[in-house]
Amino acid sequence: MTLTREKTLADRVRNDFPILHQEVNGKPLVYLDNAATSQKPLLVLNTLRDYYEQYNSNVHRGVHTLSAKATDAYEAARDKVAAFVNAASRQEIVFTRNASEAINLVAYSWGSSLQPGDEIILSVMEHHSNLIPWQLLAQRSGAVLKFVELTPDEEFDLEHFKSLLSDKTKLVATVHVSNTLGCINPVKEITAIAHQHGAKVLIDACQSVPHMPIDVQQIDCDWLVASGHKMCAPTGIGFLYGKLELLRSMPPFLGGGEMIADVYLDHATYADLPHKFEAGTPAIAEAIALGAAVDYLSAIGMENIYAYEAELTAYLWEQLGQIPEIRTYGPKPKVAGLGRAALAAFTAGDVHPHDLSTILDQAGVAIRAGHHCTQPLHRHLSIQSTARASLSFYNTREEIDVFITALKEAVEFFGSIFS
Repeated sequence: MTLTREKTLADRVRNDFPILHQEVNGKPLVYLDNAATSQKPLLVLNTLRDYYEQYNSNVHRGVHTLSAKATDAYEAARDKVAAFVNAASRQEIVFTRNASEAINLVAYSWGSSLQPGDEIILSVMEHHSNLIPWQLLAQRSGAVLKFVELTPDEEFDLEHFKSLLSDKTKLVATVHVSNTLGCINPVKEITAIAHQHGAKVLIDACQSVPHMPIDVQQIDCDWLVASGHKMCAPTGIGFLYGKLELLRSMPPFLGGGEMIADVYLDHATYADLPHKFEAGTPAIAEAIALGAAVDYLSAIGMENIYAYEAELTAYLWEQLGQIPEIRTYGPKPKVAGLGRAALAAFTAGDVHPHDLSTILDQAGVAIRAGHHCTQPLHRHLSIQSTARASLSFYNTREEIDVFITALKEAVEFFGSIFS
């Protein structure tokens, strides 16, 4: 009697992703670089094509049929994103090119009110996109940057965070999920503590929105940012969530068409939210396709995605732990893989991560190698770079097995060279 394996979530969705069904260097592709960018399902690809083939037109500016259809689809995408993160109003969702632009929007607009001596609290694990805009703001305003360090388990040190807060703290900006450590930071608690000191809170949710349910009202953050390309949507589109009255109090970020109400030669008045922050022709097709990606993820269910990826994470961690040369970073998975994100950054003794990645690519396995836009974190950990395998809901245990086999062979190969 032959036992058949029960179908997993990945089994049910893999046919939706054409790119996964190819060979790389003569081997079936195993794509484990999802923290860098996700692959796109047919629904999203078809949505892009349909826009350009059927109703390509500018939004908000025309009364003809194509423009009306494009505007309706563009604004429907905003409604979908608002519901996806449980925003209180559709006006709280601003489309941007990516999360980096969303953070810069806040830094230049809201940040223009900061004074010398005001304090901004970040963490040592921040992505460069949630670090450099605040460095530039500190240089412009005279504000001071402070940094939360790590616990012995390489997680966000909540007690150290509390010790950094003062009546000068104006902003806390932190990542929800570290793209290197994989830790899931307690953003609801961080936000509550920051608000007790009168500080605003911005959450970088690029690594959490694609992998778990997000409720901005429950977190109570003031702003939250995410990038579409990490959540099955195209590149060139992201969004900023901001509390309505806070966004209304902020001056425009960029000037030009779309963000205006009335224009005179010497002054202008500005459109209501969210258009005040969406100057110029937006990424129309990309925004509509982001809405399609939200439809796709919602149909699967973010709880189901998180649960399945937790199982994969536990298995990945277990398999990596069987290779003596591998040193992983960040907290270990808790029960059933919960408690950390679906990624593992690691080193293998003296083997350079770029060399590991190159050898793995020959086996058809795509992983990341480098500092993952977290150079300060790597310096904090006293390493220059790491290799990183990152999972998504369309990955399988069998793919992890292929990765582990190729990794073992690579470690053995370099071990024979160094010995």
